[in-house]
Amino acid sequence: MTPPATGLVAILRGVTPAEAVEVAVAVLGAGFDAVEVPLNSPDPLESVRRVRAAAGPGARVGAGTVLTPDDVRRAADAGASLVVSPNSRPDVVAETVRLGLESYPGAATPTEAFAALDAGATAVKVFPAAAVGVAGMRAWASVLPAGTRLVPVGGVDLTTLAAWARAGADGAGVGTSLYRPGDTAAEVGARAAALVHTWRNP
Repeated sequence: MTPPATGLVAILRGVTPAEAVEVAVAVLGAGFDAVEVPLNSPDPLESVRRVRAAAGPGARVGAGTVLTPDDVRRAADAGASLVVSPNSRPDVVAETVRLGLESYPGAATPTEAFAALDAGATAVKVFPAAAVGVAGMRAWASVLPAGTRLVPVGGVDLTTLAAWARAGADGAGVGTSLYRPGDTAAEVGARAAALVHTWRNP
């Protein structure tokens, strides 16, 4: 039986095309649901292309730090199915939705979260999660539409992940505590497995 989805997104900031596939395969194999290559990484769209080709059409491969509608189009052309932003620009969300991709815009306040949802966001990236806090996310959940998916990002690591899971987060984005440039795929895979275990056993 296939284990339940974790909602966990591996943020591979700084990954290069030469290492992207091996690292992505390691985290997906450990149980992460998606990988995200931020656009401020070296040649990020080539990394997205390579991961998409290796992981297959069903894998959730994303582009992060997507700031403009043009960024969305370039990410889509490279094969991204998930678009992640640090902010909530309605035109970025709208273009993402128009192209049939998942939209994860960032929000730091309930006002921004509502704006993201009004524009058609798939989920709201609670960012920076360390500043909003678990109590803050719970307060958001009490006023946002039922079924809103909240995904904390920013300061989420092995020591805090369980608290987010217990608070009802629908996933989490994990960055520097999972991957830093130069880390081997084996190292990243081991960290990913530990994070997945913690998420499933909070």
